[in-house]
Order: sequence, then C-alpha cells, then structure tokens
Amino acid sequence: MKPIINQVPYYSQWESPELVPDILAGTVRAGDDPLWERSGAASEDEYEYWSWRICGMACLRMALDFWWGVAPASIRLAEECLAAGAYVRHPDGRLDGLLHRPFAEYVRTRWGLYADARSPLPAEELAGQIAEGRLLMLSVHPSIRTLDPEPPRQGGHLVLAVGANDDELLIHNPSGFPDGSQQYARVPWADLPRFYAGRGILLGPPRRGRVSAGTGRRTAAPGH
Repeated sequence: MKPIINQVPYYSQWESPELVPDILAGTVRAGDDPLWERSGAASEDEYEYWSWRICGMACLRMALDFWWGVAPASIRLAEECLAAGAYVRHPDGRLDGLLHRPFAEYVRTRWGLYADARSPLPAEELAGQIAEGRLLMLSVHPSIRTLDPEPPRQGGHLVLAVGANDDELLIHNPSGFPDGSQQYARVPWADLPRFYAGRGILLGPPRRGRVSAGTGRRTAAPGH
C-alpha cells in the first residue's frame, strides 16, 4: 500500500507530556502537573482522578483539532461524555468506560463527525480504513508504548491510529513516552495482535460542508 501519514496534532492525557514517564513510575503525582489547570479540572484532585482515565478524551481532542481546528479542555469533554452515558461513575469512584457506542453517538451529535463503534474491528481492516480518510481509536494494552514482548492482556487503553504502511501502523499514544512512543509511534503489524483487543471507533470527517484543501479540516466548527 502507499504509505499514509495524517498530520494530526498530538495531545497527551496529561497536560505535561514530558512528565508521563515520571507520572507512570509514581515519582511524580499527576496532581502535581504544573499545567493541570489547562485540563479544565476544578482542582488538583479532580485532575488526578480524571487524568488516568481520559486516554479517549485525548484521542478525541486530536481528531477535533485535525478536522475542526479546536481542542476543548479534556475534562470538559469527559464531563460531556459522562452526561451522554459514555462514562458511568459509581459512588465509590469507580468509572466504567469509555463505552464505545454511547461515545460514538456523542461524537456524531455533539461534534458532527462520522463515528462508528466496531466490535469486532479486525486488524486486517485498519489500513484500509485509514486509506479511506479515517482516524481510528483502538483498544490496546498500554504496554504498547514499549512494545512489551509479553503484555498481560489485550485492551484497556485507547490510542489513535493516524497512519499506516505495509510494515507498520502509526499511532498517537496519549500515555506514550517522549522518547518516541507519543507521536507517530511505529507498531509493526506482526506485533499489534499482542496488544490489540480487536475493537475500536472509526472517526471520519463531517459528511457535509467544505473541507480545507490538504488538511481534511472543515472551515467552521459547531458551537463549543
């Protein structure tokens, strides 16, 4: 296939991407991220809670910036998804989600993008979907950031597939490391099945409206 690389802006699920290794290692508390207020959180504790759970919101911000040129604050998006039923928060703090079908409906109605939750979504179809102009939110194990040879399971984390070639899938990873596993991280097709749960959400441009040449972006965005 002809290599495809979409020029998609990158967002981490933490406001300071350079701190991701330390946050994941536990040497820096997420709530101590100096840029936490950019997330839209009302407090450091709220940011601490949500920042571990909003890989999907980071992926959505990337897609919205790519097609609409806007990137709303991550926790504001999470609150909207909670209201839309794409997250379910329990009294004890547990969070169910991101629930793919309610999320896809939210993206369609709130942001006017094409969105389709697919389960199964075979790995063999991913390159073709990207070739058709879509970005793919894929459920993978978070250890995809290091291409762990023996991940404990598949799924549990969302990344955004932004490109592909005959050898590799290219992803933007919201919890990737700044040494090369955040933006356009290369995942060989042979390695992908270890991490990929076989499900995801197809995102595409609005069906109507003028698209800016060469960018894939609409010329006006819905209210935000």
